[in-house]
Amino acid sequence: MTIPSPEPSSCSEAAPRPPIPASWLDRWYPVAFLKDLDRQRPQAFTLLEQDLVLWWDGPGGAWRAFEDVCPHRLVPLSEGRINGAGALECPYHGWTFDGAGQCLTVPQAADGASHSRSRSCARRRETASAQGLLFVFAGDLSRAAEQPLPIVPQLEEPQWLVQDTFRDLPYDALTLLENVLDVSHVPFTHHATVGRRENAGPVELELTAAGADGFTGVWEEGPRRGKLGTQFTTFCAPALMWHELTAPGFARILTVVYATPIRHGECRLFARFPFQFESPWPARLLGLRPEWLQHIGNHRVLEDDQIFLHWQERVLEQRGGSEQLARSCYLATPADRYVQALHSWVLEHGGVPFPDQSLPARLGDDPLLDRWQSHSRHCRSCRGADRQLKRWHVITSVLALLALVMLAWCGLSLAALAWALVLLLLVGLRWQIGRWRRQLRKGDRRPPRNQ
Repeated sequence: MTIPSPEPSSCSEAAPRPPIPASWLDRWYPVAFLKDLDRQRPQAFTLLEQDLVLWWDGPGGAWRAFEDVCPHRLVPLSEGRINGAGALECPYHGWTFDGAGQCLTVPQAADGASHSRSRSCARRRETASAQGLLFVFAGDLSRAAEQPLPIVPQLEEPQWLVQDTFRDLPYDALTLLENVLDVSHVPFTHHATVGRRENAGPVELELTAAGADGFTGVWEEGPRRGKLGTQFTTFCAPALMWHELTAPGFARILTVVYATPIRHGECRLFARFPFQFESPWPARLLGLRPEWLQHIGNHRVLEDDQIFLHWQERVLEQRGGSEQLARSCYLATPADRYVQALHSWVLEHGGVPFPDQSLPARLGDDPLLDRWQSHSRHCRSCRGADRQLKRWHVITSVLALLALVMLAWCGLSLAALAWALVLLLLVGLRWQIGRWRRQLRKGDRRPPRNQ
């Protein structure tokens, strides 16, 4: 796999940025699954507090990322369009830009006027695609080729069934990483979703290596009291981790998490669940479930701890953050070793991504449980499912009304009984369709573990 080298351009480099440490700034981050991107329109994303526009450069045959601001009057380019020539067009005055950021057209200028000056250019970020993800380099173009893409080496192997999801989360990338590295919370927090309290027990985590690039570790017994085999963990600094195990007689399983920092107190989770099954049947059965239904299940798991993680990171910040972790938290068992190792990396190598900033005020339940803005409207599968479900909601309503009319017309007869059953079926289907649409928009305040 190769990372494209910066293209020559007369366009200026990015404007001065906030004091984000190089350990976070000079890195590649995933910003979207390629399957969810629309080649026909530009899309907005924020990476390390920098607003970006992502768009498909047809003539160049690649995805591009620019700072989301037109050099003319500073409006967001993500509100514009991709014109018939495949260039990015500003919505305000129609200035257009090619894949290198060069200004191609200024409709207000006289014919023949030059638009090649650096001040007329859109500011470009380096992009690369790998393993189904679009990556953007957060630092200067000149340093992009020096940094490898944060990919999972195992996924370069064939025969993986990979289930993917993403969501914008109301807490920091470090809070997300701390959570997914903490294997001991699963039986309690995720009881009745992906865990069981009766599976809880001593968790003897061991670090096998640690340094500036992250750390590795092993849990010899593994989850579910050893039923799934030994679990190996890798933290690839600053924003990627994965667990790996081989369940005897069942499958090789990975849990992959990218924590892409958006701004202080917000990140985008990219979660991947790759399987190599020993039997072909589990993969066939999983393939029957629509992706949007899988995503509804993923939301339930994320919301098991979303509200209290949002609160937890504010308490930790008030008590001094990573520097005061040992004093703030009573880390009494080997189950906390990965959490300690993450904060050690922060203190010794990486720093925090947004130094000298305070978290915003706590959110209420509605924004914390939102699914539409944080996921569904950006997801091709969920957005499409919502359109289809809306259509079927209307169809089932009309059919139910027709069945009701037929039931009344048939009077007391066997045909009336048949129409009554049809009516019940349609009402039940209509109710389920409405439930699915609600689940695409908002979560439930009551976590399954407490029901």
